[in-house]
Amino acid sequence: MSEENKRPTVMVSGGFDPVHVGHIRMILDASQYGDVIVIANTDDWLFRKKGFVFMEYDRRAEILNAIKGVVLVDSVDDTDGTVCEAIERLKPTYFANGGDRGKSNTPEQDVCEKLGIELLWGIGGDYKADASSDLVNRFRKYNGSDDEKEKKAANNHSGR
Repeated sequence: MSEENKRPTVMVSGGFDPVHVGHIRMILDASQYGDVIVIANTDDWLFRKKGFVFMEYDRRAEILNAIKGVVLVDSVDDTDGTVCEAIERLKPTYFANGGDRGKSNTPEQDVCEKLGIELLWGIGGDYKADASSDLVNRFRKYNGSDDEKEKKAANNHSGR
């Protein structure tokens, strides 16, 4: 395919831990703008954010790769808490953000503006359907105390 006929690319990013219907809606909506590149945060990023990893990167990537419209699932150096490294490396046409993101909580906005990457807002809807943290909290509620879970998660994470 020549450079002129190349489809635009749309990057979406997140923890996707676990992958849920809100993620599917966001990716399918993003695919209306071009081929979707999914940047899935690392297991270390997830552990720093919430103290455990529900589903390891390889499992999340396998599920994400199966979604219609996705052309690439990639990891990122997210030690700074952002996916700026992936944006700079892959230079998508668009950087899409779900319903829980806006100009006040999207640290990637500056690098996108610097590189001329258009930001898309409210992709997949204006609200966050089945947020991963909500799903995990429901699981915790019905499956023992938070203290027991955090101890197990810390033990599992340190043994890698």
